[in-house]
Amino acid sequence: MKILNKIEQSGRSMVEMLGVLAIIGVLSVGGISGYSKAMAKYKLTKAQDQLSMLLINIRTAFSGSSSYKELSNSTAVMLNIVPADMLPSGLAATDGKIVNAFSGAVTISEATNNAQHFTITFAGLGRETCTSLASSDWGTEGLVSMLINDSDYDQSDLPIRATVAVKDCDQTDSANSITWEYY
Repeated sequence: MKILNKIEQSGRSMVEMLGVLAIIGVLSVGGISGYSKAMAKYKLTKAQDQLSMLLINIRTAFSGSSSYKELSNSTAVMLNIVPADMLPSGLAATDGKIVNAFSGAVTISEATNNAQHFTITFAGLGRETCTSLASSDWGTEGLVSMLINDSDYDQSDLPIRATVAVKDCDQTDSANSITWEYY
């Protein structure tokens, strides 16, 4: 009687390995996409929080004053109005450099035509961020106007609808800016 030698192979076939690699690739792409969306949402929320904190801190610091005369980035940094996460690390506090969550420049100043008003400008915003920040309801209490790139809106136009904001936030990525004027 002849005993047949049975040859067993252990391991995976090339087709099985390609299938596993394809599954890993699909999951990786989905994970990266989800991560990117989550980071964008996080930065948007952070920018909204930064703006809210600036408003509160400016109003608190100038509550005893009848105007916002001499309000500037340097003054705001010196008076500790600016949240720490908006100050680039390694720079002296007197630099007056302030950045938003998207690493764009932030400018704080008294309003050009009215010392009883102040402005906050966020620059370096992408289209989606600009649209979202512009169409957020920042409340009618104290908001006098909003300038989105070159489009100016007074109090009667606020809050701005998302469809209007999309049209105004048409600059290339990271080239949009919004200026809020408050009293």
